[in-house]
Amino acid sequence: MQYFHDYYKNWIRIYKEGAVRPITLAKYKMTHQWLRRLAPKLELKELDRIAYQGLLNAYALEHERQTTMDFHHQLKGAILDAVDDGILDKDPTRKAIIKGKMPATKRIKYLSQFELRSLLAELDLGNEISWDWFILLVAKTGLRFSEALALTPQDFDFSHQVLTVDKTWDYKGDGGFLPTKNRSSARKVQIDWQLVIQFFELTKDLPEDKPIFVSGKVYNSTVNDRLFRRCRAAKIPEISIHSLRHTHASLLLFSGVSIASVARRLGHASMTTTQKTYLHIIRELENQDIDLIMRSLTSLT
Repeated sequence: MQYFHDYYKNWIRIYKEGAVRPITLAKYKMTHQWLRRLAPKLELKELDRIAYQGLLNAYALEHERQTTMDFHHQLKGAILDAVDDGILDKDPTRKAIIKGKMPATKRIKYLSQFELRSLLAELDLGNEISWDWFILLVAKTGLRFSEALALTPQDFDFSHQVLTVDKTWDYKGDGGFLPTKNRSSARKVQIDWQLVIQFFELTKDLPEDKPIFVSGKVYNSTVNDRLFRRCRAAKIPEISIHSLRHTHASLLLFSGVSIASVARRLGHASMTTTQKTYLHIIRELENQDIDLIMRSLTSLT
């Protein structure tokens, strides 16, 4: 007798450990934990379409549809291998129906231009690298937390005012460089001349290939706590480092920068990602456009 969750655990060990990124492996292991919780006595030989659909339905009771879809895809790889190996006669995932809870309305959190100015005025920007410099850099570039951590002096092309983003830092694991989130995330980001002058001085004596901001274990909470304190001092809403990335994108959109340019700057895989993430901002801009169109038409008579 072989339980499905035991087969899946062994499948992860054979096919995924050492072959996928640690963060991806952690997702597979989380799927295994849910499998044990929802179907502890489900035998592999009993895994037919009805049993599988029941498993998905049970998972969907506590998760949104997209999360259930991810759960399905992670299980499906192992199940198809079981079919190929002759352990299962038929594919029980065929015509599976993906359900899930209605997604909660998520409105991204970001600062206005005035609030961002107030925040930056509170930063203690001394002569040495600090988390305040990190906050300034993210505010002006929109880099992801792991991307900014991975920056080295050689990533700055000061003469062309360009920052190369081609790696991330494994702050959730044991440290070290990792690839970017996706192919589009590897990019060149234009920086302003003030940032050029500031970071030229800050990095000129640092090792060219070593992370600027990393010295030992780094925690996201450490940087967020610093940012929260600066927000409180500036008497503005408290936001996280990731919300600072949203702030950067929002200000660009409100300034009239195209969605395509914002998507490239943020390293999104496609403009669709940008449109979905900043839908409410785009709608606000569309409403402004409608007002402008009406005023223009009215002026004709």
